[in-house]
Amino acid sequence: MSDPGDGQKKGWFTRLKQGLARSSSQLGSSIAGLVAKRKLDATTLDELEEALIAADLGVQVAAEVRVALARDGRVGREVTDQEIREVLAAEVTKVLAPSQKPLRVDPARRPHVILMIGVNGTGKTTTIGKLAQRYKAQGLKVLLAAGDTFRAAAIEQLAVWGERSGVPVLTRAQGADPAGLAYDALETAKAENYDVLLIDTAGRLQNKEGLMSELSKIIRVIKKLDPEAPHDTVLVLDATTGQHAVTQVDVFERVAKVTGVIMTKLDGTARGGVLVAIAKKYWMPIHAIGVGEGIDDLQDFDARAFARALSGLDA
Repeated sequence: MSDPGDGQKKGWFTRLKQGLARSSSQLGSSIAGLVAKRKLDATTLDELEEALIAADLGVQVAAEVRVALARDGRVGREVTDQEIREVLAAEVTKVLAPSQKPLRVDPARRPHVILMIGVNGTGKTTTIGKLAQRYKAQGLKVLLAAGDTFRAAAIEQLAVWGERSGVPVLTRAQGADPAGLAYDALETAKAENYDVLLIDTAGRLQNKEGLMSELSKIIRVIKKLDPEAPHDTVLVLDATTGQHAVTQVDVFERVAKVTGVIMTKLDGTARGGVLVAIAKKYWMPIHAIGVGEGIDDLQDFDARAFARALSGLDA
């Protein structure tokens, strides 16, 4: 008897492959052009390595793929682009597998506090809304805190998500103290027995000092109510920014102890390989990825599926 989950996995892989089509197409074109009617030699390997770096996979990963391709007697003979894609997928899976870790609510922590951070425009507020819907569907009692008090649009957007999913949203007037709101939200969540509290934050990267002090203050006041909170500090990254996403990890890692990442907008870019570069450099958990605007387009990260979709291969 077939597992009904198999159909869901196949459906998600199809969406993932479509979402990564721009990344895999650019990568595939480079590979096909380089190996067409040519033997694999040092020059071809150099060019392949450069193509992988250009696809945002990072220097280290590109070098490792090169070494893997040079193994098993491939040098000096013709290789197909399919063969190279398979090697690429295998090496990328090795890099990503240790980072595969879904974002799970711990029932022993009530409320489980998730602090969402990231620069403006990454899809952070939308991601919070999608997570809220997911947890509500799991039967959990969820509270949202609109901590990006500097942008009226962010407060309104989160309120819309809350209304859509039937999840309450704690808000304050634009310009209110985000730390004070976070404190009130956790106090409410504790008093009213919420399972999970999702806190949105501002992401004004152009003012790093202000961002640092603001996030530090939020974390400090949260710890007054629960020394272990936040239990997760999730950085939301926008795949379309390419290598700038790596810089953002650098900045936010210094500002707050990032416990994991979610990458959005993979469907809008040919730079999806940057997720591999981030995993290689930081070895931090990748909780989920987004390949569209729909609620089902944010899914738990699957290293092998991502690697094969990026490489233009079937599941």
